[in-house]
Amino acid sequence: MFFTYLRRELRRRRKAALVVASGLALGIALVIVVNSVANGMGKAQDKVLQSLYGLGTDMTVTKAATPAAAGSQQPRFQFGARGEGDKTTQSSDRVRVQGFTTLASSTVDKVAGQQGVAAAAGGLNLSVVKVSGTFTRGQFQQGGGAGGFRRGGASGGSQGEVMGGGADFGINQYSVYGTDVTRTGLGPLTSSKITSGRGFKTTETDAKVAVADSAYAKEKKYEVGSTVTIKGTAYKVIGIATADSGDPAANLYIPLKQAQTLAGEKDKVTTVYVRATDSQRIDTVKSAIQKNVSGTTVTTSSDLAKTVSGSLSTASSLATDVGKWLSIAVLVAAFLVAGLLTSSAVSRRVREFGTLKALGWKSGRVTRQVVGEAVVNGLVGGVLGIALGLAGAYVVTAISPTLSAQLGATGGGFGGERPGGGFGGGAAGFGGPGRQAAKSLQIALTAPVSVTTIVLAVCLAVAGGLIAGAFGGWRASRLRPADALRRVE
Repeated sequence: MFFTYLRRELRRRRKAALVVASGLALGIALVIVVNSVANGMGKAQDKVLQSLYGLGTDMTVTKAATPAAAGSQQPRFQFGARGEGDKTTQSSDRVRVQGFTTLASSTVDKVAGQQGVAAAAGGLNLSVVKVSGTFTRGQFQQGGGAGGFRRGGASGGSQGEVMGGGADFGINQYSVYGTDVTRTGLGPLTSSKITSGRGFKTTETDAKVAVADSAYAKEKKYEVGSTVTIKGTAYKVIGIATADSGDPAANLYIPLKQAQTLAGEKDKVTTVYVRATDSQRIDTVKSAIQKNVSGTTVTTSSDLAKTVSGSLSTASSLATDVGKWLSIAVLVAAFLVAGLLTSSAVSRRVREFGTLKALGWKSGRVTRQVVGEAVVNGLVGGVLGIALGLAGAYVVTAISPTLSAQLGATGGGFGGERPGGGFGGGAAGFGGPGRQAAKSLQIALTAPVSVTTIVLAVCLAVAGGLIAGAFGGWRASRLRPADALRRVE
């Protein structure tokens, strides 16, 4: 009887039921879209952080750079004299530690031994500046003439001038990352995918091999099998890596021991990458490392996320704050409207409910009938809302608006191809120790819909129906048969 009467009443009052369901559907759809966009923002920020940290890294351990004496950070390039007519190319490399004061390699094991740490791996960040070119010797010519360098005294003797000559030198600056090939699951190289060749083998701890970033390889025309010379040492390119998102951590990747040898930093690292056993205990692990490994700076992904600015940060704030409160406001309004419409419908059915009570229906039965109709309306609204929400999320994903993310200068991460402010003197030049330059990334926004969001939508639909039913049921339960029968609908 309950379901028969329910089906008949919903069919008879389908317009009113559709209005109530539509109001709930709009509120539920907005909740789905806002939650999906917020999830997309979270994934976009994860991509930004992964481009610096690498996949699976929860925090990094570094040591802040100490101020250096004036002029000590200025690199010097020396070239020997060549004979007349010698036009061979001369070059000189300067390999320098980038960004941080080095830590002893034993720090990696000490960090790995802390409670809550699942794995730890060290890395060495280097900046290489290569100056190469040729000198052309000038020609001495007898006699006068304008220009050139005049030789000979004023009192007589051979007089003349040096004509022509000069130098043609170019500067190539790039970054090199020394990676622990025995722990390839941690570090910035994990945020890149090997698209040609192969990655490092665990046995290549001191091998003269390198993996090149795809953009840098294209610029320098490197391919698998090419040779890259750094400070007189030839490295064979065994693979080409493409960053999953954003800029690569370095232009070239070589085994850690080779990087230490190039920089003259035996058994040293600049960064320790850490993976926690439990993502919920990251703050606890951070505190333990800071307490037991003195003189270090521990930076978690949440710390780095605070430095993200640009349209990604703005959109994330809007989705989190404005979007959340807007969803709540629309939901509350939808619930209230559904309740008021249900209550209004009850008032128009006074004669009907009075007759039912006169025939023996209890107030509870009348209330259950009204609540049942409202819950069905809510479920219909939930189905419509889920459909609208999925459509909205699909549109956002299809458009994939591009958001810019800028990581401010921090003590973590990498500086990119022109670290430390580029070519120049002082502590900032050539990627000298200090804070890293800001890094800009472009991230495509998506709106993934999770199962949790769908479950939330269903719960909201049922809740909306119950709230609307409570309004109408309370109104119906107060009707008296005698008063109801005296009224004409």
